[in-house]
Amino acid sequence: MSETTVSSSLLQCLLVDDDPGICELLTGFLRPFGMQLEALPDGLALRQRLPEGGVDLVLLDLMLPGESGLDLCQWVKQQHPALPVIMLTAQGDTLSRVLGLELGADDYLPKPFEPRELVARIRAVRRTAASGAMTLPATRTRIGDWGFDRVQRRLYDPEGVMVPLSAAEYRLLVAFVDHPGQALSRERLLELTRAPGVVTSERSIDLAVSRLRGKLGAGDAQSGLIRTLRGTGYQFAPRERA
Repeated sequence: MSETTVSSSLLQCLLVDDDPGICELLTGFLRPFGMQLEALPDGLALRQRLPEGGVDLVLLDLMLPGESGLDLCQWVKQQHPALPVIMLTAQGDTLSRVLGLELGADDYLPKPFEPRELVARIRAVRRTAASGAMTLPATRTRIGDWGFDRVQRRLYDPEGVMVPLSAAEYRLLVAFVDHPGQALSRERLLELTRAPGVVTSERSIDLAVSRLRGKLGAGDAQSGLIRTLRGTGYQFAPRERA
């Protein structure tokens, strides 16, 4: 069997990290698990490499020379929304982890980490992506004159222009779309939208609702698309198209 045939059967992982030791360690470690690793030193190299295609997953270090991992995560998710991204962050850097997930990262792993745990995280992210693609009955949901592609995580305005969604806004919109007309408390919305390993609060729900309203042009809090129920929480009231 040729090397080309062998390589094509492997999961193609792209690692963006300026630590040569980690790059060398993971390159050798991942291959027996069916994963081929290509290491890049910075954001410029990522921006040049990603358009070439052939990448199944991105491992993205937070602390990079030049452009930060957070900015790169946002760029990757805007250009390739379905491409899984795992952030590598400093131990105890909770704020950066939360920001990474808000910008679309699918998971994070604090440094230092055991390579075997990285293998488990990669497999879990891939299973989640595959499961989500199979269980969604349709890729496009109508919200009045708006379009919402749940698989690609894209929102389209009435003119067909894509409106970017953060990971938190995406999860919140999915929760609303799945529960139209229902009174949803902040506690219930936290349950529906909580990302793994992230501690959130009811205040974060209020902020996400405010941002989502602004993007949807959702009207006022009493009679708009996302209504505030005093003392209860929120209600999603999608309008029918004329």
